Amino acid sequence: MTFSEKLKKTMQGLHLNQSQVCGLTGKSKGSVSQYLSGKQIPSEKVQSDIAVSLGLEPDYFTAEEEKPAVIAKEALTDGKIRRMLPEEAAVYLGMDKGTVRKGLQQGVFPWGYAVKTSENRWSYFINANRFAAIEGVSI
Repeated sequence: MTFSEKLKKTMQGLHLNQSQVCGLTGKSKGSVSQYLSGKQIPSEKVQSDIAVSLGLEPDYFTAEEEKPAVIAKEALTDGKIRRMLPEEAAVYLGMDKGTVRKGLQQGVFPWGYAVKTSENRWSYFINANRFAAIEGVSI
């Protein structure tokens, strides 16, 4: 199954539209449209980032066997994936919040990412449940 087909099936399974995928992943409408049409296939790293931002396993799109696209009800708050601020993650990790932000910008953490929104501004996304599972903490 191609990335495009998996993404479409995932969106149906999670009851997400294209705009919601853009909001959750930080990807532009143009990029998501290209992914859905099959005109562009993102790198494995980007596929992993998209999976994590949708609350799925990092290898969801690249795994050989098909995995169900299901988010546990307790992972959702008002129908949305629970998010965590970089400041909160820093407390759990015993790090400076600037270090967590820089790590998100550089893509070193498997539970979140940062999107550059302007020349010197960033938007951060941390999947709270994924953070808890990977870091072994209770939130």
